[in-house]
Amino acid sequence: MFKRRGIFSVLSILLVVTLCLYGCSGKETGGSESSNRDKSLTVLVEGGSPAFTVAKETAEEFKEKTGYEVKIESVPYTGVYDKLKAEVASQAGAFDVATIDILWFPALAGGLLPLDGMISNEIEKDLFPGLISGGSYQDKVYGMPVWTNAKNIIYRTDLFEDETNKTKFKAEYGYDLHPPKTWTEYRDIAKFFTGDTDQDVKVDMYGTTVFGANNGDAVASWLDHATQAGTESLVIDKNGEVIVNTKPYVESLQFLTDILNTDKSVPNGALEIASAETSELFWSGKAAMMIAWGHFYIPSNDPKQSQVAGKVGSAPMIAGSAGIGAVPGPWYQVIPSSSKKQEIAKEYLEFIYEKNELFMETLGVAARVSVFEEYSKKEGYEHLEPLMTTLSGEQTQNRPDITEWQQIESEALIPAVQYALSGEKTPQEALDWAAEIIKGILPPK
Repeated sequence: MFKRRGIFSVLSILLVVTLCLYGCSGKETGGSESSNRDKSLTVLVEGGSPAFTVAKETAEEFKEKTGYEVKIESVPYTGVYDKLKAEVASQAGAFDVATIDILWFPALAGGLLPLDGMISNEIEKDLFPGLISGGSYQDKVYGMPVWTNAKNIIYRTDLFEDETNKTKFKAEYGYDLHPPKTWTEYRDIAKFFTGDTDQDVKVDMYGTTVFGANNGDAVASWLDHATQAGTESLVIDKNGEVIVNTKPYVESLQFLTDILNTDKSVPNGALEIASAETSELFWSGKAAMMIAWGHFYIPSNDPKQSQVAGKVGSAPMIAGSAGIGAVPGPWYQVIPSSSKKQEIAKEYLEFIYEKNELFMETLGVAARVSVFEEYSKKEGYEHLEPLMTTLSGEQTQNRPDITEWQQIESEALIPAVQYALSGEKTPQEALDWAAEIIKGILPPK
């Protein structure tokens, strides 16, 4: 990694030793390696996240392998973005590696080191579709994937396999009870399981939930269904035209609105519900199924967290008219271009990539197909096979890589979803409104 300059003179053996130890210098480029006296690598991660856990677990091994101490700086989710954004502006060289959300690439790419040379054909073949493009911006690769995820169906096996339920369901709907595969089946099954189970004239069991909270989770949930309804790109097409008020988006928002307001097979208060609230409802035994991030299967089967542990199954995401689709949520390791230790940082990325199974053991998902396949054969990882189906779905696609995405999400898409779910506007009206807001956010062509 470093060039050792053997500078021999007749001064003394001591001088020779000193020169050998301290005369080593790296490549003197914009990302030059610092002096050997500072054999440390600063890694920025979200506190308490899988990235933090894996960095901590592997730090000693990396030091033994390279001589570099891994210094971990952990901050809250938004703090990772804020610190990297400041680093891009200042070029201070405060961080050598960071683990980031896919959403941040457009805003940060200008201050990241391109990694195109690190993505070999072998690596590319072992990654899910869209993972490399998700870590790219303007045709340059900036991120090495560490894990990916998508929403799946998670359901109560005891309810679905109950003979009385199976008989009643077939009599009412004309087909066998099974984990839903289509929008129609999802609505039917959600309605079937919603009801009063303790005879107190109050609904205490719901078929599912609808995400409507004031956050990006609600948007991603709705966009999952827009992919299933046939959109070929999300919100903006390849020509930069706003398409958020076209048929796939209106149909998918109508689908959610009908589940909430017509079928009434989800709890009231949808505008305050997203992943955390949904999982709590399911774990407390008050929901028959949920559309949730694939790794939620693991805590759902943990008796320390879930009252329905041991009674939980997983199935691929439902399909719309265009097939199975979802919006994945991958995370990546990146190297700030301001790092003075770019070569050892690259070595660290390769080191962590080779230990991708640690993310599977920590979180329940990973990035590499080979890791998914290996762990899918193990007890406790039954969610992986259906999740692989979802991640490879013909309609699964990333959000657009535009710098305005987070502004579009917060100022146009979240309000539009809430307008429709609350009944304040029809889905078409809400999305027509959102389209105008988005046009005002995007720069002129």
